[in-house]
Amino acid sequence: MKVKRFFAQSMAEALRQVRDQMGPDAVILSNRRVDGGVEIVTALDYDENMARQRLGEGAHEATNGSRLAELQAEQHRRLEDELGRSRDRIREVREKRAAADSRHNGGYPGDILSASDALSGRDIALEEPAPENPAYSGELAQMRAEISSLRDLVSAHRGPEPEKTAVSAVQQRLAERLQEFGLGHELAGSLSRRHRAGRLEDGWKQSLKMLATGVKTARAEWAEEGGVYALVGPTGSGKTTTIGKLAAHYVLAHGADSLALVTTDRYRVAAHEQLFVFGRILNVPVRVVDESHSLDDILDDLSDRRLVLIDTAGLTSTDKGYEEQLTELARSHHRIRTHLVVSATSQPRIMKSVWHCYKMANLAGCVMTKIDEALTLGESLGFVMETGLPVAYYTDGQKIPQDLHHAESIPLVRLAVERLKKLQQQEAVAV
Repeated sequence: MKVKRFFAQSMAEALRQVRDQMGPDAVILSNRRVDGGVEIVTALDYDENMARQRLGEGAHEATNGSRLAELQAEQHRRLEDELGRSRDRIREVREKRAAADSRHNGGYPGDILSASDALSGRDIALEEPAPENPAYSGELAQMRAEISSLRDLVSAHRGPEPEKTAVSAVQQRLAERLQEFGLGHELAGSLSRRHRAGRLEDGWKQSLKMLATGVKTARAEWAEEGGVYALVGPTGSGKTTTIGKLAAHYVLAHGADSLALVTTDRYRVAAHEQLFVFGRILNVPVRVVDESHSLDDILDDLSDRRLVLIDTAGLTSTDKGYEEQLTELARSHHRIRTHLVVSATSQPRIMKSVWHCYKMANLAGCVMTKIDEALTLGESLGFVMETGLPVAYYTDGQKIPQDLHHAESIPLVRLAVERLKKLQQQEAVAV
């Protein structure tokens, strides 16, 4: 942000100077009448966040954008006035020194040190020979003090470098926008910091691309690959309903003869009733793991089936049978690809807690459910990006099997952006 002050006899003349020197994009921070005409303070690439950072604690007085601009103009006036006084003082010292040099035929040429050197903030080392006139040493010491004072003044008022400040302001706004999107504080900050320079919209698009790259998805659908798949997760996450959708999707495409359903939920009364209902409707066998029939025994019997879907009990680490169930899945001699079912309506901390509970089952990926019920989807996308779990499917309703979708990263991110826009529109209407 470049700030400059203009003087002229009339407002029209001052505006002409602004247009000629700053261009049409200059912003007028303040204007006032002074002796001999008018004064205008303008800024190029004006940014409110940058202005607040430069003002520091003084920015608390700015209750609106107009007051903030006035404070920025006042600070610029004070800085220029103080720099002007320091330049005058340096000029006086230099003139006195030049006079002393001419009288004593010693000292330094007048062009070795200039006010521009002091204003640039560069460190200046003076190698001082012993002067014949003692008064010369006093004048030189006084000039050094003036230069030091001027350098401190410039560093105090300059603030962060304009480019760095502008970038940090954009990064801050980008991080806030990513958090509105639903990402956590750390992930939003990490993505925003990768945007080194440019406009906010450019950073937003770049962050979405990085998010789409970071969200892994399964390459092929289970119906095409075949195999044994188990769904794990807490009660209410949608495991059984998702298995019903997967089973219906498979039967419509390949028939019921090569599909079987299995449940390991032997811990709750009537826990398998819903799965048996799906089995009867689809004409698919349903097997139950219990004391008489181990998981491996059942899978051995179903070895002729192209696809086997395993439903599990929604147990937590404090529940009886939790460890037994996960150990059974992890130690099976069959290749079971276990997937965590994550509800998009869960809080990020709960998602991570669930992941920690079930990762001992050698998770191969996850399924995102209840997409239609979530206000924002950034929480779910952030979760899968941080854990590295590939997303196999997502569900967005109760219809079987229409509301089951094979996951792809770019459409998922696009859906999340649309959900954010919808939420913002609803909030705008509510206001």
